[in-house]
Amino acid sequence: MFTPVYSTIQGLFYGPLLGAMDQGILSTVEWTTFAVVVAVMLAIDIFVHRGEHADSRSRAIMWTVIWVAAGLAFNVYVWWIHPSERAAEEYLASYLIEKALSLDNLFVFLIIFKTLRIPAAHQRKALSWGIFGALLFRAIFIFLGAEALEKWHWVEYIFALLLLYAAWHAYREDPAQEEESKLAEWLSHRLPVSRHTKEAHFFTRENGKLRVTPLLVAVIGLELTDVMFAIDSVPAAFSITTDRFIIYSSNVFAILGLRSLYIAMAATLGQLRYLHYGLAAVLAFAAAKMLIPETILPITPLQSVGIIVGCIGLSIWASVRWGKAEIEELPANRNVQAIVEETDNGHAAQPGEPSAKVGDRSE
Repeated sequence: MFTPVYSTIQGLFYGPLLGAMDQGILSTVEWTTFAVVVAVMLAIDIFVHRGEHADSRSRAIMWTVIWVAAGLAFNVYVWWIHPSERAAEEYLASYLIEKALSLDNLFVFLIIFKTLRIPAAHQRKALSWGIFGALLFRAIFIFLGAEALEKWHWVEYIFALLLLYAAWHAYREDPAQEEESKLAEWLSHRLPVSRHTKEAHFFTRENGKLRVTPLLVAVIGLELTDVMFAIDSVPAAFSITTDRFIIYSSNVFAILGLRSLYIAMAATLGQLRYLHYGLAAVLAFAAAKMLIPETILPITPLQSVGIIVGCIGLSIWASVRWGKAEIEELPANRNVQAIVEETDNGHAAQPGEPSAKVGDRSE
């Protein structure tokens, strides 16, 4: 009876990474402990958040703290099971770099939900499915990336160039000023999307025809977005270590707390005016670590932790110190804060806005 469930868990957490079991510090005990801990945490999270209702901000903050505590507690486990402290330092650095870069995802989540007019009560379901898919895609990216790095050293330079491009893109574009998701609009014009749906279903019938709901379009958008973000976040983790277990476990714990973090921070995202500069600095730092030999630039994982925390912390401090005044001075241009209020209140898009075209697909 339990075979299908076990096979599912094994495929999700073991499948793409079984080839790494004979590498260095990896062991069956580590992977089993990791799978059990994550499975139990997910089961508790799903049970507590069952039903269709919007989470309160205070509850989201509490679960954000729980997921961060779980990620750091697993860091202690990594330190305990390995005689060398370097593995624990690498885990912490990988966890922080993924957590930092995932902040950029929050803006994209918000814009996708606004474009598709997803009610706050349904956003949790979309985020849950999106995050579950991200676990699988990250495993595939990490396994393939590690294999490529072992076989071809020059792949490291490809990763570094991807990170430099991502850093340049993050520096130039402020996601807080985007008003609609081009990806969500593109999907909406190519799928048979229903105009009206009040329930959190992925499919519905209109005039006898099966149509997808905006909620399913949102999930697809979240999955595709995560694939694009993984192109820079996974190489960033490889700048810290090439250990598959360290990278994947730290990525999973960073990703699993995204849903609660989004709900907790949605109302304040618009105030993080300079966050994208901090993210650009982190990506540029990761690229430098991959391009410059360690003999020339000897930076330990613990020093990497300090640099990551410093870049993100400084950008958040600057946003709190000066960003709010700049946002208030913006002209008629709407910012993330206005989008949050629209989404939370279920406010429909104004006539002429691209989001008003969702579901407007010719037969």
